[in-house]
Amino acid sequence: MKKTNRENMENEPENELIVRDYLARQRTTMANDRTLLSYIRTSLYFLVSGTALMEVEVLDHISDLGYLSFALSIFLVILGFVNFFKVRKKLKKGYYQSM
Repeated sequence: MKKTNRENMENEPENELIVRDYLARQRTTMANDRTLLSYIRTSLYFLVSGTALMEVEVLDHISDLGYLSFALSIFLVILGFVNFFKVRKKLKKGYYQSM
């Protein structure tokens, strides 16, 4: 079975790529890093809001939302790292079609 030009390009080592393709891979890698940082930032927002909901005595009747916010914070950090490593693994193997 004959490989297409795109499949050949994806499996080439970094030093054999033309500049445009090399830069495209670098942009994709940096986008993956930015996405991880976005997950972490959102998780920190939930962490801070959960702390605020639990510590303010006037809002004692909604402190359960603080616990929910903590849970969402932990979930988002885990989801962010799982997504980051999954995409990074695909980038290293050259599987761009299935992302």
